[in-house]
Amino acid sequence: QVQMVESGGGLVQAGGSLRLSCAASGRSFDTYCVGWFRQAPGKEREFVASLAWGYITSYDDSVKGRFTISRDVAQNTVFLQMDSLKLEDTAVYYCAAALGRPGRSVDEYDYWGQGTQVTVSS
Repeated sequence: QVQMVESGGGLVQAGGSLRLSCAASGRSFDTYCVGWFRQAPGKEREFVASLAWGYITSYDDSVKGRFTISRDVAQNTVFLQMDSLKLEDTAVYYCAAALGRPGRSVDEYDYWGQGTQVTVSS
């Protein structure tokens, strides 16, 4: 069993930066692949980024070059550095973990955090 808690969300102006954190607990968390998703009002939850086995990254085209996913294995923490934020990045952001190497589907992840709100203003 894995528990995940996100933090670091907030209100930021367009062009600004935020760093989201996801603290995880549970045995052998370092063996899990991790990802970030987001959900805007009235929309489905969508893939943002993933990190498999500590070094294989994948990003949605909408965030490529602006967002960076990373993890601190010793601290059981996953990060999402978000730079050059845009209005359309406004959403609730969720971290997730998967035992295998997941794709970009919500259904491929086994554990989820409760989400943290990111609001980008003009």
